[in-house]
Amino acid sequence: MNVPQEELQKTPLHALHLELGARMVPFAGYAMPVQYPAGLMAEHHQTRNSAGLFDVSHMGQLRLVGPDAAAAFESLMPVDVKDLAVGKQRYGLLLTDDGTIIDDLMFVNRGDDLFVIVNGACKDGDIAHIRQRIGSRCQVIPLPDRGLLALQGPKAIDALRRLVPGVEKLVFMTGGRYDWRGADLFITRSGYTGEDGFEISVPAAQAEALARELLAQPEVKPVGLGARNSLRLEAGLCLYGNDIDTTTTPVEAGLNWAMQKVRRTGGARAGGFPGDSRVLGQLDGTQPPQRKRVGLVALERVPVREHTELQDESGARIGEVTSGLLGPSVDKPVAMGYVSPAHAAVGSKVFALVRGKRVPMEVSAMPFVPNRYYRG
Repeated sequence: MNVPQEELQKTPLHALHLELGARMVPFAGYAMPVQYPAGLMAEHHQTRNSAGLFDVSHMGQLRLVGPDAAAAFESLMPVDVKDLAVGKQRYGLLLTDDGTIIDDLMFVNRGDDLFVIVNGACKDGDIAHIRQRIGSRCQVIPLPDRGLLALQGPKAIDALRRLVPGVEKLVFMTGGRYDWRGADLFITRSGYTGEDGFEISVPAAQAEALARELLAQPEVKPVGLGARNSLRLEAGLCLYGNDIDTTTTPVEAGLNWAMQKVRRTGGARAGGFPGDSRVLGQLDGTQPPQRKRVGLVALERVPVREHTELQDESGARIGEVTSGLLGPSVDKPVAMGYVSPAHAAVGSKVFALVRGKRVPMEVSAMPFVPNRYYRG
């Protein structure tokens, strides 16, 4: 559906995007930069080799406050919230009562609250869901007055530590509070590119000034949604709405690693989340999933896009591609998709039906590009 530009919401960096010559597109109800004049390929390589600055202010930020907040939030997800140490960040999954994925998110134990970041296209529904389910147990406080920047790449640390001394002490999946020119920042060492980097929550009124100062650093250039997508796909990371949604379970999506032992069958706090019987059954093998998310590499130089049918050697349908493109770093067509378990082993041969032609593909391990998170 095309939304008139004047009806789209604007992030705090909107004027800066226009000044930098960004091509703006509708995304999650916002006007967002898909690319800048340098183009997607240059922006992708900029992030892999140096540092790229992304505006992700369309995403939802909220606080969960109260002594029961951790236990309440844990009741919504197959994830260990209660034992998460102060200053640590974790990946989480909101589930339907059928055990399928409402949204994926990140949360940090800040001691006095849980700081949560949800996807932009899902944030209104997520907040309503959280309030409806646990609003009587803790305060659910949206933070619409804050922007969010992602600084990603191997040289992100060089640029950010000049502006925010001390941030270099963070390691992957940790966060802390910092001051920048009187603005209160909350920074995590994380991101969605497979590279080292940071996500910076900043008061909306100071977001543009911070972005300008970051872009003034020699390592940093602006990067749009196009390269954000190619970077996360090469890193083997799911995009909500493409690779995971309310038709997929965490186990089908290969997100078993996100569900800690304490919440699984036999664990001290097993179950007790929406759809637990289905999810636990898929995890322990008593109810095996009927499909699995896999990485795919095309054996011909033909990009294979989302919604492309996947077939076996005989031509029978076995699944569908959910994300795909020509990977700029690997210089070959890569994709993710769902196939029947019989075809999910690494090395399995499948065929993608592209404009009537059967393109051979091979199931591949992910990530396609090695992750380079900083773990200390």
